[in-house]
Formats: sequence, structure tokens, C-alpha cells
Amino acid sequence: MKIRQVHLRKENLLLKRPYTIAYKTIDHVENLFVLLELDNGILGIGSGSPAEFVTGENIHASEQALRHSLESLLIGQDIRYFRYLIRQAADALPGRPAALAAVDIALHDAFTQYLGLPLADYLGKVHKGFPTSITIGIQPLEQTLEDARAFLADGFHVIKLKTGQQVEQDIETFRRLREAVGPHIAIRVDANQGYTRADLLRFAQATAKWDVEFYEQPFRPKQLDEMLLLPEDLRLRCVADEDLLTMDDAVQLAHHPAPFGIYNIKLMKCGGVDHALKIADVAEMAGIHLMWGCNDESIVSITAALHAALASPQTRYLDLDGSFDLARDLVQGGFILRKGWLYASDQPGLGVHLLEGTL
Repeated sequence: MKIRQVHLRKENLLLKRPYTIAYKTIDHVENLFVLLELDNGILGIGSGSPAEFVTGENIHASEQALRHSLESLLIGQDIRYFRYLIRQAADALPGRPAALAAVDIALHDAFTQYLGLPLADYLGKVHKGFPTSITIGIQPLEQTLEDARAFLADGFHVIKLKTGQQVEQDIETFRRLREAVGPHIAIRVDANQGYTRADLLRFAQATAKWDVEFYEQPFRPKQLDEMLLLPEDLRLRCVADEDLLTMDDAVQLAHHPAPFGIYNIKLMKCGGVDHALKIADVAEMAGIHLMWGCNDESIVSITAALHAALASPQTRYLDLDGSFDLARDLVQGGFILRKGWLYASDQPGLGVHLLEGTL
């Protein structure tokens, strides 16, 4: 079954409202959409959301790379050789992991639709579902507490709190948040590279009795020596994010003593489902737990990450809230959200469908 048409779309997806992390404020996100049409009419959909401040990839360069190579790579190719096509795309798109992810996801979607199977089932599904965290950015305290109450009312029971600007203020915010939501709500902290070792130790000591689930990428990348100076019990509750981009990074971080106890896999960092599962295999061999994260992304790539997560034995955490704040998207369907938990649908492929009039 051959690929007869390929389409590329760039879309500016405004957010419902801006949010702030340690080093920037975000009010919109540009995504790339790759659409593959097979001879029998099956449409595979992929999307990419470059994160220049993490991988160095910007939307313009990614779009140009795809426009230059997409048709020559894919038109006339047999979808049954999709793994080969992903390798060819990786060679054609060096340094463009989000662009590669869009191609990878579209190929996985088209192929598993062709088989008539949900992607997670094809990959070897081992989990039914997981709760996802919902993110609260850096903002005034009262707004933080108001948002937390609203999220709990919507059925979420895992909160990710962005920190990393002023550690004493972060401590107070966490204390007040814990008081507001009670002891049974999981709260994880993401400093987005904003802490020094002294900051993290101060925060961990001050909040020890308030139950921090874990700490995501507290330091700037490549400060592994600083990570190894942390107490082991704290280090193993830290999550590698910006330090983990490729399988080579995963292998390096798995060496004993491990600087992180958890890997955060994002399709936009590593290049899609195929490369993400290679990182997951390294984590399984090393006994490292997985969290699956995201940027601000379309339902398409969020769903792809969920399917990969459900097929990975080491998955323990989800942070796949990246489509919740989009004011618009190009698709509907995909994942199922129920009382804060994410599940895959039983539809073939990703189960995503273009909104009417999109093409």
C-alpha cells in the first residue's frame, strides 16, 4: 500500500491564556502537521512542536527542512516499510527532532490504521492508563490556588508546579498549595533549570514534610557533577529533561551512579515514537522509571506519546497536558481523558481525525 500524497501545514495555535516558566512567558505555539494519504484513502497524521530553547530547533528551519525533503522521501513509498522510511527521514532531518517526530508519528498512524490496530496494541501495550499531571505556571499565589481548586474540580489529582525564580517564594507557594489541596494530591515540582544545588537542597529541606513527588530538571543541562553531589535519595527523585535528548544521552545517564532516577521522554526532543522507544529500552535495562512529557502540542503528538507510554514497562508517570490549553487544534479524537486519567481509544492508529474543512 503506497503513499500517494503528502501535505505539510504550519499552524499558529494560540493558548487560552499565557503562562510563565523559569525563563520565559508563553502565549502561543506553532506546530507543524504532516498528512500522509495512502492509495486506499487512509490518512496518517503527525505533528511537531519545536522547542528551540531545548533542542536548538526553530519552526522556520523545521518547516524548510520538511518542504525540501518530505515528498522525495515518502511519495510512492510502501507504508509497510515504515521503519525504513523513519530511518531515511532521520538521515534527511539531522538536528530537527520535532520535524522528524511529525513524520514518524504520521507513518506510525498510517501503518497501524492499515493494520486495523491501535498504535499501543501494535507496540505491545502493557498499561491501561495513567493519571496525567496538570501544570501551574509561575504566577501570583492566589491565582495558583484558584487554578489548583479548578483543576481538582475537573477531576485532576496530580499537579506540576513550575518554580525556579526565587526559592523562598517557591517554598511558600508549595506550602500554601499543599494546604489548599490536601495530602492526597500528588504535587511534582519543575524548576526548568532554574535552581542551583544550594537552592534545591534548601527547597527539599523546607518542604520535606509536605511530600514533593519529584523534581524535574532542577539544574541547567550538563551539570551532572553537581547532580552527583546531591544526597542519593534526593538525586533519585530528580527527573532528567533537558539533559535527556537522545538515546546516547539515555545511555550516558544510565551509568552508575545515575545522576537522575527518572527519565522524561518527549517525542519532540528525541524525534518521535521510534526513537522514544529506544530510550525506553535503555531505561528498562537500567531500572530507571519513565515519565512521558510534552511541549504545548496538538492532540496528535500527545496521543502518540500516550500510546508509546502505554507500551513501555518502565512508565510510571505522565505529564501529557500540552493540548489542554490550546485555543484551537486541527484534529479531534485521540486520547480519552477521564477523571484526570489518560487512556488510548480502541480505534486504529492514533484515533485522531481532521476537523471538517481542514484540508
